[in-house]
Amino acid sequence: MEFFCYHRDRPDSLALREELLEEHWSYMDRYAARMIARGPTFASDGETPTGSVHIVDLPNPAAARAFAFDEPNYQEGVYRDVMLRRWGNMLGRTMWDFPGGRAGDNRYLVLGLGTGRAADIDVPSDQDDLIAYGPLLSDDSTSWLGKAVLVQAPDPEAARTVLIPDRFAHIEVHEWRFGGRPS
Repeated sequence: MEFFCYHRDRPDSLALREELLEEHWSYMDRYAARMIARGPTFASDGETPTGSVHIVDLPNPAAARAFAFDEPNYQEGVYRDVMLRRWGNMLGRTMWDFPGGRAGDNRYLVLGLGTGRAADIDVPSDQDDLIAYGPLLSDDSTSWLGKAVLVQAPDPEAARTVLIPDRFAHIEVHEWRFGGRPS
């Protein structure tokens, strides 16, 4: 089962985040073989972290909750909240398989939060800029809650166009970078 986890930073938690960096990486190392994508989000200045995305394959919702809430940054108060949802890997690959490679700018997390019936259920035909793409679902996968996309685009407005606006109650766009230990 694939899960989308987005930890959002608490304001003024940068020093604590930096202090816990090795603990965070060590914790995530335990899940490396199960990672589909990971990386931090940033404020519009491109420097200030605002959150941390992890898309990971885990056995069940209980394991996903343990993954999200046992994370050192969460335990120590770096994060203000957590979005944890079942997710479907519509591209069938990990971020490391992205043809555009690990290095690069202008990458974004696009969250489309939905109400009602599923929207944008098909993968766009042009997948060259898609890093990860899939629906956000309830724990039992019976309810569609939105969509989470990692995409390479010229700017945030272009990234937003990966989703059809009138099909979502709310769309968020966050600057995002490939995460993990530096190679």
